Amino acid sequence: MAARKKTAARKKTATRKKTTTRKKTTTRKKTTTRKKSGARKKSTRKYGAKAGKKVKRAMHEMKRGELKSGRSGKKVTTRKQAIAIGLSEARAAGGKVPSRKRSGSTKK
Repeated sequence: MAARKKTAARKKTATRKKTTTRKKTTTRKKTTTRKKSGARKKSTRKYGAKAGKKVKRAMHEMKRGELKSGRSGKKVTTRKQAIAIGLSEARAAGGKVPSRKRSGSTKK
């Protein structure tokens, strides 16, 4: 009698359809925190067009191996140095560039 029940249970499980479980994707509302003041501050560009041109030229020279550093005259090898040289040239030419960040020891 016990053997019959086991085979009957096996048949039931074999005839059942397999259901695939899908993950339900929940959509969340994007919450943004805004200041409650009426007027928002307009964002202005930090760098002007002249700064972009000078940095572009410095990067191009660096890639061709023609960009040299100021006093020592050594060849510039890193992107950061090339960008810094381009920005300092733009400052000297009167372009719109933020003032350079100073290291901790030379702060006023």
